[in-house]
Amino acid sequence: MKRTKTVEHLELDKFLGKWYEIARFDHSFERGLSGVTATYSMQEDGKIKVLNQGYKGGLQGKLSQAVGKAKIPNPQEPGKLKVSFFWIFYDDYFVMELDEKDYQWALIGSSSEKYLWILSRNPQLEDAVKVHLLQKMKERGYAEENLIWVEQKVNNS
Repeated sequence: MKRTKTVEHLELDKFLGKWYEIARFDHSFERGLSGVTATYSMQEDGKIKVLNQGYKGGLQGKLSQAVGKAKIPNPQEPGKLKVSFFWIFYDDYFVMELDEKDYQWALIGSSSEKYLWILSRNPQLEDAVKVHLLQKMKERGYAEENLIWVEQKVNNS
C-alpha cells in the first residue's frame, strides 16, 4: 500500500467537530502536551477552522492553544487536506484511514513520514480499533515504536 494513500470519500460535515489525539509522532509544536484535542468547524469563507489545544506538562498543566485553517485544494482528492497555522504556509493533512460509517476514528499523516496521528471521537480508543490502526500504519511503512501515546482525561459523560 502506498504510504500516502488517502480515503476516497470524506463527508466534511461528519468529519467536523472534536477529535481526541490518541497517539502521535513526536514533533516540536506538540512536544510535552497531554489531553490534546483538535476541533474542526466551517468558516464563512469555506475554509475549515482548526483549534488544537492541549495541556503543557500534564493534564493539570497550562492550556496551550493553536488556531489554524484547513482546506481541500482538490475536490477529487477529499482526503488530502492542507492545514496552516503560520500565515500562508500550508502542510499536508492526509486522512489515510477513517471509520467511514460513523467517523469515530482516523489515521492522519502527510507526505512526510515524520507526521502521524491517531484520532478518536472519545478520549480512549477500543483495543480492536487500536490493533486495526497499528496494522494499517505498519502496512504503510510507519514504525510503531515512534508513536507517543497521549494521556487523555477520562470521559465521565
